[in-house]
Amino acid sequence: MTKNIPETMNISILNKPFDMELKEVTVPQLGENDVLVKVMAVGVCGSDVHYYEHGRVGEFIVEKPLILGHECSGIVADVGSDVTKFKVGDRVAIEPGVPCGECEYCKSGKYNLCPDVEFLATPPIDGAFSQYIKHPEGFLFHIPEDLSYEEATLNEPFSVGVQACKRANVQPGSTVVIMGMGPVGLMAVVAAKAFGATKIIVSDLEQIRLDEALKLGATHAINIKNEDVTMRINEITQEKGADYAFETAGNPIALQNALSSLNNGGTLAIVGLPQQENNELNIPFIANHEINIVGIFRYANTYKMGLEMLSSTMADLNSMFTDTYDLKEAKAAMEQARTNKSGSLKVLVYPNGKPE
Repeated sequence: MTKNIPETMNISILNKPFDMELKEVTVPQLGENDVLVKVMAVGVCGSDVHYYEHGRVGEFIVEKPLILGHECSGIVADVGSDVTKFKVGDRVAIEPGVPCGECEYCKSGKYNLCPDVEFLATPPIDGAFSQYIKHPEGFLFHIPEDLSYEEATLNEPFSVGVQACKRANVQPGSTVVIMGMGPVGLMAVVAAKAFGATKIIVSDLEQIRLDEALKLGATHAINIKNEDVTMRINEITQEKGADYAFETAGNPIALQNALSSLNNGGTLAIVGLPQQENNELNIPFIANHEINIVGIFRYANTYKMGLEMLSSTMADLNSMFTDTYDLKEAKAAMEQARTNKSGSLKVLVYPNGKPE
């Protein structure tokens, strides 16, 4: 395939909270191990919304203009001189976190814990609301033929679910409770199903998200607006409780409910991050019931596996995509994700134009 790379490209950049601007900049130059990717689709993540609205996520603060977007896929436009795994025209999913490769965490396979990781759309590293980005060869993955660019963007939140299932050691035939049906929670449903869970109980306050969870493989959905979560889980499990509980919303009450839903020896996976640092947990319950607790921070060694799982899944992922925008409409995309939680599931931005 012939290279046809312009000298300049468009980006959508966050100058400060609620202030996004379309700008023309130079297409990045490649190092010998870099790949130039023409970005075809980007999913809007909750962290993007936090940066857009508050200018920070925890300790990560937007101190200078930042390009958002890290759930991305595209087509190879050019390759560095030492790149061997990809050629122009290949469709690729982009793993957004690039670790140092030298620290003890990287060498032990836990590179998500690398203190020097450079993660797309995390200050000061720019993201993918851009027509082109360059990315190291080692953190690109071929998209299976039967997955679209849009579906491939979901591999990023799906990888969080895969990491949770791996860390919690989810077993076939088990019961999994998942609190919070944002995109990460929804993709955790797909992950739990892929790991063999036969009973997947989900909770949220937005019916559109609960309905989607049932489409993706959840067996029971609890609307916390009008149902008692603990009572319903006890009914569904016949007072046995769940083997695993994932809290994905970052909600302290949901965290308490997730913990109390577990059976003896059950495992709590903390995926969402509450705003406050101090959260009360029932320590006697944890000790007396030998509850296992695992923290989930992003993912490691999940991207290739995730794409293969998504390729083989029976779930229709396309129903996730409720809103689509061109790059020039990125601010509108952020507003939609920020304000329409009752009507939107996953918002997509197309840096090179919507497909016809």
